[in-house]
Amino acid sequence: MTNRQILQAMSGLMAGMFVAILAGTVVANALPRIIADLGASQSSYTWVVTSELLAMTATVPLWGKLADLFNQKLLLQLSLGLFVVGSLVAGFSQDVVTLIISRVLQGIGGGGLTALAQVVMAAIIPPRRLGKYAGIFGAVFAVGTVAGPLVGGVLVDTSWLGWRWCFFIGVPFALAGIVLLQRTLKLPTIRREVRIDWLGAFLIVAGVCDLLIWTSLAGDKFDWASTETALLVGLGVVLLGLAVWVETRAKEPIIPLGIFRNRTVTLTTVASFLVGIAMFAGTVFLSQYFQVSLGKSPTVAGLMSLPMIFGLLVSSTVAGQIISATGKWKIYLVAGAIVMTAGLGMLSTIGSDTHFGLLSVYMGVMGLGVGMLMQNLVLAAQNDVAAHELGAATSVLSFFRSLGGTIGTSVLGAVLANRVSTELSKGFKDAGIPAAEGGGNSVPDMTKLPPQIKGIVEHAYGVATGDLFLVATPFAFLAIIAVLFIKEKPLKTTSGMERLAAEGGADPVVPEQAAAPRDAVALGKETSDSGTAPGTPRD
Repeated sequence: MTNRQILQAMSGLMAGMFVAILAGTVVANALPRIIADLGASQSSYTWVVTSELLAMTATVPLWGKLADLFNQKLLLQLSLGLFVVGSLVAGFSQDVVTLIISRVLQGIGGGGLTALAQVVMAAIIPPRRLGKYAGIFGAVFAVGTVAGPLVGGVLVDTSWLGWRWCFFIGVPFALAGIVLLQRTLKLPTIRREVRIDWLGAFLIVAGVCDLLIWTSLAGDKFDWASTETALLVGLGVVLLGLAVWVETRAKEPIIPLGIFRNRTVTLTTVASFLVGIAMFAGTVFLSQYFQVSLGKSPTVAGLMSLPMIFGLLVSSTVAGQIISATGKWKIYLVAGAIVMTAGLGMLSTIGSDTHFGLLSVYMGVMGLGVGMLMQNLVLAAQNDVAAHELGAATSVLSFFRSLGGTIGTSVLGAVLANRVSTELSKGFKDAGIPAAEGGGNSVPDMTKLPPQIKGIVEHAYGVATGDLFLVATPFAFLAIIAVLFIKEKPLKTTSGMERLAAEGGADPVVPEQAAAPRDAVALGKETSDSGTAPGTPRD
């Protein structure tokens, strides 16, 4: 495919990814108003956030497996359709239960977009040329991350719109994505007689959801060391153990366990999990730090995260272009892991009095590291697996990155809460203020606090946030070790569809007027198999 054909095909993918990112970020500043309007509790606030993340994380492996079995364009359109339904239900919700159910639908759709977008890219773009297009996706990620909180704040503050438009705003983008995919993405339909391993899918989803529910509730509803923890962890381990047993015996397993015999897949999976912890810690807890410790408004807090997003945007785009030009990729994985670790180490020194200029440097360094690392881990794995395992390998990496983010957010959130509690108690005692008068361990409305108490709260959150990044830094260091052991292999010059044809896994094929594989002659594969003529030019 020519660069123009690839960009046309990617237009629908980019619209879909933008929708998925926007859904996760646009409600961040609107949630307090949403929960108040629906008369819901603080626990409901948490579940509105985590329900989408749970559904997305748990269903990514299933979407990835379906991508290896069925038409990927149809699956993408289905995931966008689920997102549209979830968004409409959320926008018209009259109670918090309906809202949480709608967020689950959005999460299932988001899981499909997360897994399938990168699978489709690998199908139409050779690894040797994939870097620069992955950089474009990094740019979409950055724009969606920045735009979401800002757009959400504006919608909530606009009286004739309101919070419901935080959900409605993604619908036109999703519908546009469905139309663009239909018009621009041409993939062959692979007809295979298969049986989906529904039991394995159920056990994987149930086990992962059980553990994610535990990490989201532990430290809040019950202690980490408690009977509830023992029961939830025990149930999760049993369910996942049964899933492994079923997967080893299934003809078409959801996650082919044999894929982990590939050293590159195993190491990139470990590194993706660790990147998820670092990335989500940076985005979730820095926003809270800006608002509580530095006293900024939600809109200003969104703007303050720009240095990190800019660093991510620059490094993912530039590294992608250089990788496509040179074919060398491991140096960027190693450099990205080192720079990300350095950025987290720098952020561990922040407090309530840290100058924004210095803070911007720290965030920019962290963004540079994540940008070099995140997309290129997927590239390394996709380059080293058979074409019929592209969906499984991609979804495994996406799954573990989301899992790392979810677990990291819960665990680091517990660290933050404990440290804040300790610092508040110490601050109130030193100032001679009774805990009840100071609000105890709860954080009251910052705009209504007396200056003395406000200063104590700001200091507590500043210290606690710095300590949180200190705890996260060793995880990033482990990512350095993981990527150092990845063996660099030359990037393939054939797309996933071409490789699948060469492996004999694409018969019989129903053509969809796809462009001819440019390396069909070199592969020794007759182009008549795909119903196209040889000699398709490329840039």
